[in-house]
Amino acid sequence: MYDQAKALFGDWVSPKLSTMDMALIPPNKLNEIEQQYAKDVYQLWSGQLEKPLEDSRFKAPIWHDGWSSLVYQLYLINSNHLMALAKAVEGEPKVKNKIIFATEQVISSLSPTNFLATNPEAIEQLILSNGQSLTSGLQNILTDLQLGKISQTDTTAFEVGKNIAVSEGSVIFQNQLFQLIQYKPTTGMVYEKPFLMVPPCINKYYILDLQPQTSMVRYLVSQGFTVYMVSWKNPDHAMAHITWEDYVGQGVIEAIRVTVENSKQAQINLLGFCVGGTLVGNAIAVLAAQDIHPIASVTLLTSFLDFSDTGQLDVFIDEAMVEMREKSIGGKGGECALLSGVELANTFSFLRPNDLVWNYFVSNYLLGKTPPTFDLLFWNGDSTNLPGPMYSYYLRHMYLNNELKVPNRLEMCGTPVDLSKIDCPAYIYASKDDHIVPWKSAYGSTQILTGQKKFILGASGHIAGVINPPEKKKRNYWTNDQLPKNPSEWLDRAQSIEGSWWPDFVKWLSGYSGKKIKAKNALGSTKYPPIEPAPGAYVKEKAVKI
Repeated sequence: MYDQAKALFGDWVSPKLSTMDMALIPPNKLNEIEQQYAKDVYQLWSGQLEKPLEDSRFKAPIWHDGWSSLVYQLYLINSNHLMALAKAVEGEPKVKNKIIFATEQVISSLSPTNFLATNPEAIEQLILSNGQSLTSGLQNILTDLQLGKISQTDTTAFEVGKNIAVSEGSVIFQNQLFQLIQYKPTTGMVYEKPFLMVPPCINKYYILDLQPQTSMVRYLVSQGFTVYMVSWKNPDHAMAHITWEDYVGQGVIEAIRVTVENSKQAQINLLGFCVGGTLVGNAIAVLAAQDIHPIASVTLLTSFLDFSDTGQLDVFIDEAMVEMREKSIGGKGGECALLSGVELANTFSFLRPNDLVWNYFVSNYLLGKTPPTFDLLFWNGDSTNLPGPMYSYYLRHMYLNNELKVPNRLEMCGTPVDLSKIDCPAYIYASKDDHIVPWKSAYGSTQILTGQKKFILGASGHIAGVINPPEKKKRNYWTNDQLPKNPSEWLDRAQSIEGSWWPDFVKWLSGYSGKKIKAKNALGSTKYPPIEPAPGAYVKEKAVKI
């Protein structure tokens, strides 16, 4: 049976990993995988395949006729075979993960959807358009070559401050690292303690203030909270020397200080999102070690404090890679330089190659379509550079060595960092399908922080799970007041609740926000007068080319 399949399909039959990788598969397991593969190919060849394999890339009816059906079915059989081999490799987890990741990249790149000759949709479109689809595709390629990335959305459809990031407010403070925005209240009464949001510095802040119907900022303001926002500056070459410690001290801690002074409140509520959450953890630990306690509560959204399991990103990070970054852009043995935001964005896209790379390759280039209009993808493509020393420190001490969770291992702003000294109440949110911050890793923060804690698990991914306004009535979230050490045990006993987690968060946050007071329409203060209207100048700056 295997020989018949080999004779019919030639080199497409029984694709292999490298000889070295194959040697790491137990012989009995290898034999089992090869036998299953031969059976699947023979059944396809003989028309005895019990049920055609399914994949969203091949859902169009044209894929299910004639030779196209045979091509995509064989591709999926080969893909399953290769993944079975990769997952059967026995070895060090990091090595195995790299093999699986590399295999996924190869499989994704070789899909018949990605080639004009084997994509019946593209061929049909070429004929129906009298060749215009090919002309448009070539023009799209030329445009993207200048950008250095595949376009995921029509960037002309949005403008920051015009139809995105439009919540009313004022910039009341700025330094070389950030602008601080205070948003205008929309209710007559507001909670006395303000709420400061620290977004990731690897993206623009307006993921939290997209269009009005999806703006978390607008939602919180409508619930009576006085919201402040850190808007990170897009680093230029003059900032190439900036360190992680600068982002903690001159960034987060300075934003806390200004918010406290401007609001005339001894304590504020603080939120950190993704890398912003890691920076927030650093900052509060520094303040706690100095016996300074300006935080009434802390919220961590899809953030690492424990980097034991960094998910798919782990395949990129090892000693050789980190050392290379330190020498090339981190100032160790060379000049300080910037990490390109485009490079960073492309790396994240290849974590989900079918959804974020090849999908747009086919649509833009083979079908000649204009990218869709989507605010979240516009934000995703609005890249931000990073200072080399800051990025290199983050890689080594967080991702590679996981030193942040070890008490007093790191020193920041002249103070040993001990996260266990953070004893303020904490709301910890994770997304179940997050491929950047795996939810079980985010759950690890519950075992590090020592104050009262609440953990919420939302549906969907790193961004879509977070940005889930109640009006949409989408998805669900899980809650469980018990916080066992094992995250799987937490989920087994958790209750699923339909809809957005935002109302639950508002209820929790209101308990740490003090009494209601009359809202002031005037923003800023005598010490911190408004500098310019929100969204401010920093968020509009484009990443300089590296």
